[in-house]
Amino acid sequence: MFDEIQFEKINRLPKYLFAEINDLKMELRRKGEDIIDFSMGNPDAATPQPIVDKLCETAMKPKTHGYSASKGIYKLRLAMSKWYKRKYNADLDPDTEIVATMGSKEGYVHLVQAISNPGDVAIVPDPTYPIHSQAFILAGANVEKMKLVFNEETFEVDEERFLSDLEEALDNSVPQAKFLVVNFPHNPSTATVTPQFYERLVALAKEKRFYVISDIAYADITFDGYKTPSIMSVEGAKEVAVESYTLSKSYNMAGWRVGFVVGNKKLIGALQAIKSWLDYGMFTPIQVAATVALDEHGYVPDEQIIPRYQKRRDVMLESFGNAGWKMGKPNASMFIWGKIPESCREMGSMEFAKRLLQEAGVAVSPGIGFGKYGDEYVRIALIENEKRIRQAAKNIKKFLKKVDEEKKNG
Repeated sequence: MFDEIQFEKINRLPKYLFAEINDLKMELRRKGEDIIDFSMGNPDAATPQPIVDKLCETAMKPKTHGYSASKGIYKLRLAMSKWYKRKYNADLDPDTEIVATMGSKEGYVHLVQAISNPGDVAIVPDPTYPIHSQAFILAGANVEKMKLVFNEETFEVDEERFLSDLEEALDNSVPQAKFLVVNFPHNPSTATVTPQFYERLVALAKEKRFYVISDIAYADITFDGYKTPSIMSVEGAKEVAVESYTLSKSYNMAGWRVGFVVGNKKLIGALQAIKSWLDYGMFTPIQVAATVALDEHGYVPDEQIIPRYQKRRDVMLESFGNAGWKMGKPNASMFIWGKIPESCREMGSMEFAKRLLQEAGVAVSPGIGFGKYGDEYVRIALIENEKRIRQAAKNIKKFLKKVDEEKKNG
């Protein structure tokens, strides 16, 4: 009925490519199959007890049950300001340069809604976390994809190539691109950058007159001495950039939905304005508990989360390598960006992921879901314990042997 009434924003969105894998995964589980699930970046450990205790304590106070502030309570924004000062020596005004959001995804989408005009152009590296590009599509803007080039052994971004490709994209953009999205450590590829990258990027943004939207959701999950830089550490960055951060990964608080957007006053003001129309903020006890999480004497991700992910990374690289699937070694994030084994590469990432699920009981995310330059890869989340990782490796070894036999037999 009413076929003449079309929803143009929804029509512009591509098919959700992960749905096919999710549906197949659930179908197999209903049949009683044991699926080792690496497909979603959903932390498997509990939120630290002091944070949970503060939530419960605050929730028992009736005065915390009413509406909150859409931009977040002051003490939470102040805690985020102090966090940036401690970690990155960046000065941020809690009132005008910080917004607390319902997870970084909500903050990012509403920021894009607030600052994008129909027809605006945003440059987004490919592959990318889908919402980084689709938020602009939903806002009626356009996206210019730019291939992300990185070292496939160390996952370090080729910064010279990135900046030269960016200049070319900016020079060829019609109309002139207004926004660039960066996300390092990168989802899905885990790729990382140096502090000098941001210095050059800020200078370029000032020269070419575009805003940078940086996402550091995986900032705290780093290995082997690497430390995630922030664009906010660069002098003058607040003139051209905003940055989003979330407690989801660093503090095992994915379901709590606590994030932040910080930086440029004009962009932060636009986000504050649109949120004032759309919501009344998070439940106050969640915000109070998040304040405890960010306190300098509170929970330390370095001591309690990073060792778990590093151990899983090392076990996966070793056991999968012994099974015949060699992969590069990332130095950040909770993922492995695994290049599909040579014998299976012609399948493409969707078919490979489907067969791996059906024939090995291992669920991964097909790289094509993150963009056309992801089709030779799959994203593997480090959310299963070492025993399950080793079992997955055994299953994969059998699967790869089967594929080799199929090729021999024609």
